[in-house]
Amino acid sequence: MEKVSYKGWNNCYRLANDQVELIITGDVGPRIIRFGFVNDVNEFCEFSDMVGKTGGDEWRIYGGHRLWHAPEAKPRSYYPDNEPISLEMLDNDMVQVIQSTETTTGIQKEMDIFLDPEDAHVRITHRLINNGLWGVELAPWALSVMAPGGKVIFPLPPRGSHADGDLLPGNLLTLWSYTDLSDPRWTFGKKYIMLRQDPDAAEPQKIGAMVPDGWAAYANHNHLFVKTFNFVPEALYPDFGCSVETFTNSDFIELETVAPLSWLEPGEMAEHEENWFLFKDIPLPKSDGVIEKNILPKIESIEVY
Repeated sequence: MEKVSYKGWNNCYRLANDQVELIITGDVGPRIIRFGFVNDVNEFCEFSDMVGKTGGDEWRIYGGHRLWHAPEAKPRSYYPDNEPISLEMLDNDMVQVIQSTETTTGIQKEMDIFLDPEDAHVRITHRLINNGLWGVELAPWALSVMAPGGKVIFPLPPRGSHADGDLLPGNLLTLWSYTDLSDPRWTFGKKYIMLRQDPDAAEPQKIGAMVPDGWAAYANHNHLFVKTFNFVPEALYPDFGCSVETFTNSDFIELETVAPLSWLEPGEMAEHEENWFLFKDIPLPKSDGVIEKNILPKIESIEVY
């Protein structure tokens, strides 16, 4: 790890190996403002007009990767991360980033960030701690604001056959009041759902899903950014059972994973782990067949350790 300046953020921390790098903001957060191949594009979206803005009670979308608690509500979810974080090196490959306890909710946010010494692999443990005076129900919610122009991809559970006796529902999709399934940014395949980010499409779109396969991805810049996570079949998830959610507008698209709901008494914590992987030479997919040919072999090659 080294302390660096990054695009106007003067107090940042860089973790890197020979393949990838990530940059953590020190003046606001916890937030990873950059992740990508070394000397290549940022897979995350950045907002130049937010650089250097700190302090105050207004929540700002700085970009990058952040941690929230679900279900979403104002003002609870929108507690501003505008103050400096504390950062501790746990070993040569892992750092812990800690936000001060939120004064309005009593929740403290932490991220343990591990960078593989050799591979394009990052493991992040997201942690919420209840430092309040009473119990609270919540779920850790990991949101990555991705750079514009690409497509979110996530799998549906294995398909079945009515003729073979599959008579009961097997999975769910959650729609928001502004979700428009006729919007051309959506692609609904037999096995996969895709959402395309379009800078010319102003209307927001969002959908959530139960994803037992434990992965979701974003294709952009001829790269593939993959998140893997642990799906708990019997657990209660927020938003009618969503473990993956995606949101887009004309500026960005979000790739989000959600942990099961937990009841936290004072002093208790909930954790949610994501593993990130980055691959090159992956064009934007247009169909299930292209996903099965170009993307699924990458997913199947992943080893989490």
